[in-house]
Amino acid sequence: MLLKKLTEACGMPGGEGEVREIIQEEIKRYVDDIKIDRLGNIIATKNGKPGFPKVMIAAHMDEVGMMVKSIDDSGFIKFTQAGGMDDRILVSKPVLVGKNKIPGVIGAKAIHLQEPEERETPLKTKQLYIDIGAKSKEDTEKLVKRGDYVAFDSDYVEFGHNLVKAKALDDRAGCAALIEILKHQYDVTIVAAFTVQEEIGLRGATVAAYNINPDIALVLEGTLCSDVTNVPEASFITRLGEGPALSLMDSRTLFPKNLAKRIYELAVKNGVKIQYRLPSAGGNDAGAIHTTREGVPCAAVSVPCRYIHSASCVMSMDDFEGCKKAVKLFLKDIKEGEYIRE
Repeated sequence: MLLKKLTEACGMPGGEGEVREIIQEEIKRYVDDIKIDRLGNIIATKNGKPGFPKVMIAAHMDEVGMMVKSIDDSGFIKFTQAGGMDDRILVSKPVLVGKNKIPGVIGAKAIHLQEPEERETPLKTKQLYIDIGAKSKEDTEKLVKRGDYVAFDSDYVEFGHNLVKAKALDDRAGCAALIEILKHQYDVTIVAAFTVQEEIGLRGATVAAYNINPDIALVLEGTLCSDVTNVPEASFITRLGEGPALSLMDSRTLFPKNLAKRIYELAVKNGVKIQYRLPSAGGNDAGAIHTTREGVPCAAVSVPCRYIHSASCVMSMDDFEGCKKAVKLFLKDIKEGEYIRE
């Protein structure tokens, strides 16, 4: 299954090669041209009809993870984060280190050895280490080096009412949706941008959008879902199972309301569940795309994910399917001459 293959691949910011290879193989039959730019973005063009706009659709390949910072004399690995994570979710997680995916576990000083005040404060990344079962620094250095990427070791699992658990659903869900969208025919020209380094500052999208210079852009994402216990209903950013979420505002972008409304109404008219995302902190590749050159109208269509930026993200396959349907409906609804800049 494509989503399983994508989520179980490793692709930290700047190290997206494994994911890039999977995507290139999947899309090559459905596009007219594929280029890899200097930063590592995949830029794939599917030609449409003359007189229709050029639509950039972006989904980022990278995931949150870690990088090896140093190795101590006992062979334990100190690491730093690559992308924003809550320190509290790291302890005891199994990980894969480096290109050869050396298995390890994130460890910390046992609670029995902690001082009372230490027990009151969540452990920080700098207090943690990775144990690969080595006996010494020299032993570890045979397998691991500074700068190696570290990914969560987390299987794709289907469970519950059409739910899946996996790492990297932000944004392999968007990548998988975009791949499926490319398999269909449209009047518009689609330039699919599978971007790099979103998790550390939207870097891939910045250069991709400048290169593509689109008339309009869509961003496919995994986004926060907070419909869980102990969270007030008024603070639910999205709800699992209520369809893909359309953004109106986040910390990087004010989205054109008429564009979001059009996508929303097309979905509702065609019986596709859809919701609006409650404005909140965070952002996505639209933050870079919409300010490119003289500006690009953007919409973000996201799949709600519980426990995002962790080893065990959870999403509804119904929301994932709804994302694909909503985007395809919009692409097929765009008329000749719409959105084209003079």
